[in-house]
Amino acid sequence: MKRLIIIIAACISMCSCSILGGVAWNPEGLASAAGKAMTAASITDEMVVELCSQAIVQMDAQSTIENGPYAARLARIMKGVDQIDGLPLNYKVYVTKDINAFACGDGSIRVYSGLMDVMDDEELTAILGHELGHVHYKDTKKSIKSAYLASAARDVVASAGSYGALAAYLLGDVGEALVSAQYSQKHEYRADEHGCDFAVTRGMSPYSMYNALNKLNQLAGDNETSVLAHMFADHPKTEKRMEKMEKRAKKYEAREARESRESISSQ
Repeated sequence: MKRLIIIIAACISMCSCSILGGVAWNPEGLASAAGKAMTAASITDEMVVELCSQAIVQMDAQSTIENGPYAARLARIMKGVDQIDGLPLNYKVYVTKDINAFACGDGSIRVYSGLMDVMDDEELTAILGHELGHVHYKDTKKSIKSAYLASAARDVVASAGSYGALAAYLLGDVGEALVSAQYSQKHEYRADEHGCDFAVTRGMSPYSMYNALNKLNQLAGDNETSVLAHMFADHPKTEKRMEKMEKRAKKYEAREARESRESISSQ
C-alpha cells in the first residue's frame, strides 16, 4: 500500500506541467496532491496528534457544545478517566439529533447528544470504551491517511479547473474521516473487546457492549440515511460483532461464578 501511494504521487508530479487529455492541469494543484499522497505513506503518530488537534478545533467551532445536563452526565460516567496510555483526554458533547461518537488521536472524545438520548449509562460506557480502544490501538492513523488521499484526489480534480476556487481543505477531510471513520473488521472487534472490558472495570454489566451494538444495529435499520446506517451497513458483520460480545460476556459471567464458588469453599 505504501509503495503504491508513492508511485501514484510520483506519477502526479510527472504530470504537473503537462497538458493531458486536452486539459491544462494546474501545477500547483497537482504538486499539492502529490505531496499529500506522499505524506499519507509516511504519516507519523506525532503528525496524527497534531492534525487531530487542529481538526477538532475546527469541528468544535462549527458545532453547538452542550455544557448542561448532557455534559454533567458524561463527566459522571467518565469520572476518573482523564488519560489513556499517558495521553490526556478531553470530552465534549455536540448538540445534534445524530447518533454518533468519535475519538481523536489527540485524546479528544466527542459525543453526540442524540447518542446519549438513546443509550443508558452502561451502553454509553461501553461505546466510550470502544472509542478509547481506537485511541489505545492508534486506529485513527488509518483514517488520517484516508483523509490525506481523499484531499489529494480532490486536488487532482481541482487542478483541471480553478484550483483556488475548488481545492479542498485538508482539515475538513480529516474531520470527516474522524466523524465517519470506517475501520477494518479486525480493528472493530478489538475496539469492541476494549469497550466490553472497559465497562466491566467500571462496574457495568459484561453485556453492556453487546446491548449497545444491538441497539445501534436496530437504530441503523430504522434510519437508512443516518451516520449509523453508514457505519453498520454490513449487517452480517455487525451480527458477528454482537455474537463475539455475547460470548465474551458469558465468559465474564462464568469466571465470576467460578470465583464466587472458590470464595465460598475457602471460607
